[in-house]
Amino acid sequence: MTTFRALLAILAALLIAACTDTQSVSQKDVNALAQQLRALGPDVDPAEAQRAAEISYTYGRQLAREYNVTSSPIVHNAKVLNGFRERGLCVHYAQDMQKRLNQENFRTLVVHRAIADPDSIWRIDHSTAILSRRGDDMFDGIVLDAWRYGGDLFWAPTREDTRYNWRPQREVLEKKAAEKLARQPS
Repeated sequence: MTTFRALLAILAALLIAACTDTQSVSQKDVNALAQQLRALGPDVDPAEAQRAAEISYTYGRQLAREYNVTSSPIVHNAKVLNGFRERGLCVHYAQDMQKRLNQENFRTLVVHRAIADPDSIWRIDHSTAILSRRGDDMFDGIVLDAWRYGGDLFWAPTREDTRYNWRPQREVLEKKAAEKLARQPS
């Protein structure tokens, strides 16, 4: 009986630990992103790069709390789509991250929006924010994807993010609108 109680206590502790946000944003991670942003070009302001990195990490976590994310991103999507949560789709993370970063009025960095079309029937559209040096396009920037790991920021140079084939948001939306129009009976 004592062994059973001990196992129950361990199980309860594991369940409680699994439901708490024990990971904190590490300065090492923030600094690595800031360094990558500075490496976009010699005219990137180091202070802007540092501020953008800090915001990207902390705001992704803040959004997960605001969206009440308690499960994997795909399960959370189902909760949103079925009315159990109001927000938390990738498009919400991308919109909110873009809005927050744009509040900084960066002089040397610019926020882009991108969408990855599904490459199979098993995948869905995915949206993200991308930060680049002012004057560069999104393909020369850094993907800032807070949805992918439920609020824990994923980042990578756009061309190195092999999980998704990113395209400019406007291009994808225009293509979808044209396809929808073509499906309508004449």
